[in-house]
Amino acid sequence: MTSRADYGYDAPYGLVLFAGLALLSATCAAVFWLQGGNPVVMGGYALFFAANAASFWYTTRRGKLVEWARILDAFRLRGDEQLLDLGCGRGAVLIAAAKRLTTGRANGVDIWNRLDQSGNAREVTLRNAALEGVDCRVQVETGDMRALPFADASFDVVLSSLAIHNIRGNDGRRRAVAEALRVLRPGGRLAIADIRAIGVYEDELRARGAVDVRRRRLGWRFWWGNPVAATRLLTATKAG
Repeated sequence: MTSRADYGYDAPYGLVLFAGLALLSATCAAVFWLQGGNPVVMGGYALFFAANAASFWYTTRRGKLVEWARILDAFRLRGDEQLLDLGCGRGAVLIAAAKRLTTGRANGVDIWNRLDQSGNAREVTLRNAALEGVDCRVQVETGDMRALPFADASFDVVLSSLAIHNIRGNDGRRRAVAEALRVLRPGGRLAIADIRAIGVYEDELRARGAVDVRRRRLGWRFWWGNPVAATRLLTATKAG
């Protein structure tokens, strides 16, 4: 899992919040101890938030890469697929997929919100693709997941990692899932990893006739601090 590219930090405010709470709790514990009080409770909070920060940091810097490698390996790509990554960000999943292609192409689409991912920018994604030696198989577009700039049945595979939940409201999220299914070819496969609204995505896929719809919880490598903030994976196939 070595990488020359830098994929930044997902939801950087979350990592800062956990680290800040750990520091604040540790400071309070130290003050209580120096004043002859009991530092155990605040010390416990410090350890809890520090563990959350460590888990969050690991997931965003490495854990998600490990899990997505396993997801992509399970897809057993031929290498000639046309692939789309919704909310590609700085390209972690997009580039991992491109490395498994030969004559195929990996396309990414994003609105480049830096609140959702640190340093998020189209030029950063393209630079990462070049650093990883797959720029010839990567194309990146600026676009809204709710109105994709692609024709019907354009792709064999559509992926999305921690992106659709950033759309406000379930109606918008349903539109994004519907768009993902629209641009898939019959028999094409879809994989969405997200921390919430997975049930909404699943209902939309089933309502639109997707088959082999499956949902599962991903492991500790994809926790955003603790098991409560675990990532779930939803996969489906577009009916032929």
